[in-house]
Amino acid sequence: MASILKVDTIQDQSGNNIINENADTITIGASGDTITVPTGASLTVPNGGLSGQNYPAFFAELSANQTGLTDNVYTKAQCDTEILDTDGYYDNSTNYRFTPLVAGKYYVYGQVTGDTANTNLVAFDSALYKNGSLLQTNYSIFSTNYAASQSLSIQSIVDMNCTTDYLELFGRVNVLSGTTILFFGGDQMTSFGAFRIGD
Repeated sequence: MASILKVDTIQDQSGNNIINENADTITIGASGDTITVPTGASLTVPNGGLSGQNYPAFFAELSANQTGLTDNVYTKAQCDTEILDTDGYYDNSTNYRFTPLVAGKYYVYGQVTGDTANTNLVAFDSALYKNGSLLQTNYSIFSTNYAASQSLSIQSIVDMNCTTDYLELFGRVNVLSGTTILFFGGDQMTSFGAFRIGD
């Protein structure tokens, strides 16, 4: 004979709700709990059935051309327009940095588009910085008579702690002549993003 148990809440011996149903939402576990699927068991989730994975996450772009760059010096890309910022961990107004405050491995990506405005372009870099130090760079070199804009993308997987680690996007333009060098803004030509992929 089948049995039916009808409850809205199951608590542990300390009085914490470990299973609760309210307004068609089922909550499993209390704060600090670890929910484990044992070996030999499986958990099936339909496509699109999970939300909140790969967070924290952000994506931002440079909204307008960034001028005042110094030749052959790394300059931070001031990606000031947030397209996505799940937890508010990206600073788009002062430091232009991502400080996720959740430990784990993060997939980090960016693109810098540099314009040489009728100068002779020699080399161009995009670079990721962690905690103020160069982490990785993507570098291209050109003939001395090459005058044009150039886009370079960069990506990495980075370990981040839960307190102080932060990431920034930089670019560097090196020219033989001319003084008008800039990063292109708008249309996501210069952009920066990251998301958590695991522990």
